[in-house]
Amino acid sequence: MAEPSSPHARTDLRDALVVWLVVEVLVALCVQIKVTWAIVGNVGGALVAVLFLCTPMLMATRRDEYIEDYGFRLEPLARSLLVAAVAIAVIVPLFAAGYLVFYELACKSATLLSALPMRGMCAQYGGLASLHAPCVDGDLLQFIPVQLVVVALPEELFFRGYMLTLLERRFPPQRRWLGGGIGWALVLTSLAFAAVHLPRDSGDPRALMTFFPGLLFGWMRSATKSLTASTITHASSNILVHLLDLAVRHT
Repeated sequence: MAEPSSPHARTDLRDALVVWLVVEVLVALCVQIKVTWAIVGNVGGALVAVLFLCTPMLMATRRDEYIEDYGFRLEPLARSLLVAAVAIAVIVPLFAAGYLVFYELACKSATLLSALPMRGMCAQYGGLASLHAPCVDGDLLQFIPVQLVVVALPEELFFRGYMLTLLERRFPPQRRWLGGGIGWALVLTSLAFAAVHLPRDSGDPRALMTFFPGLLFGWMRSATKSLTASTITHASSNILVHLLDLAVRHT
C-alpha cells in the first residue's frame, strides 16, 4: 500500500514512468549536440545534467512535495559516509582485479571476450607489464569534480531520488537487507537507469551493464533515506574506471 503521506498515491507509478519516458527522449536528443563551450564543456552533456536536476524539482512542486522527500539532504551524514566507505573499500579491489583480468583475457588471447572491449581499447592496452600510476594533470583534476557534481548527483537525484521514491510507494519492498528495500521498485529504477545510458553511449548494448551498479545505488538510497552515499559511490566508481583506463594505456 502506498504511503498515506503521498497526496498523489494513485499517480505515483504514472508520474514515475511517464516522466522517465519524456526524459529518455530528451536525453537522446541532447546527446546529439556536439557543440563545446569553454566554460560549459559539452553542451549536450550539460543539458542532460540540468534535465536530471530540474525535473525532480519541477515534479516536487507539481506534486506539493519537497525535494528533501526525494533524499536530497545530507542527513544521516555519518551513516551515509560509512555506507559509501564500506562500498568503495569492497568495490575498488574487486573491480580493479576483474578489470585487469578481463583485459588480459580479451586483448591478449583469442577468446569470446575479445569482442567485448570498447572500440580501440585493446590497441591502447599495454598489458600488466606496462601498468603505471595515472598522470595527475589538469584534465584529471577537472574530471573528478565533474563526475561528482555534473554526472553522479543529477543522475542520483532523478533515478534514486525521484523515481525510486515514487516506485517504492507504489511497490513497497517485499524484503529489506540492512535497511535497504529490495523489490520491484529497485529493479524498475535500475532498468530505467540502464536504458538511459543507451543513447548516451550511442546505442552500445554494453551500456546496459549499468543496471547492476544501479541496484547498489538504489539499495543505498533506500537504506539511508539520503542520496549522499549513492552519489559518492557513483562518482567514485566512474573515477575508478577512468583511472584504470589511464593506468593500462601505453605511455
